[in-house]
Amino acid sequence: MASTSATTSSAPILSPATTSTTHHSLQFSTKLSFTKLPSIPSSRTNRPHSKLHVSSPTNKPTATTSKSTSKPTEETIFFDGGAHYGDLVANLLLGFTLLWLPLTLAAVSRAFFLRYRFTNLRVTVISGLTGQDRSDFSYKVIKDVQVVPRFVGEWGDIVITLKDGTKVDLRSVPKFREIAQYCLSMAGQSEVLKESGAKGF
Repeated sequence: MASTSATTSSAPILSPATTSTTHHSLQFSTKLSFTKLPSIPSSRTNRPHSKLHVSSPTNKPTATTSKSTSKPTEETIFFDGGAHYGDLVANLLLGFTLLWLPLTLAAVSRAFFLRYRFTNLRVTVISGLTGQDRSDFSYKVIKDVQVVPRFVGEWGDIVITLKDGTKVDLRSVPKFREIAQYCLSMAGQSEVLKESGAKGF
């Protein structure tokens, strides 16, 4: 009996104070188990940053695209017609003479198969039986414009000199002075129109 009591007395007896201390220690250990991970060392955070250059999207409209899609300048006609009818009449009257016959045939050809067109963009000369022969040139290539009155000044010739030295001779043009002055103004030249003396038909 004495040994049994000694064994029983040797077991630790937990008091209420000891129980509460153990409970608090368990809570503290539980909190420690959920602590934050250590922060990354500063040597890793100081790595050099590389910059990415992102280009603009390819479908974004540019200034060049807007210019190319803009409406072109509308072409307006200043004069569109053939040779003056007086040139044909005068040459027909003189065509009864054999010496004048070649000039009469040339006047008939001009009256029926030649056409002049002056617009705000170009000068066009159309010739041929079906108008298949056509030549166009811009006012920017014009160097000089001269006029040659015919008969008594009712019609006349316009001689246009291009910058490459080519001369374009427009025969028997009605309103030739107005048309020649228009060509000079469209070419950006403020020179006085050069006019020679009247010559025949």
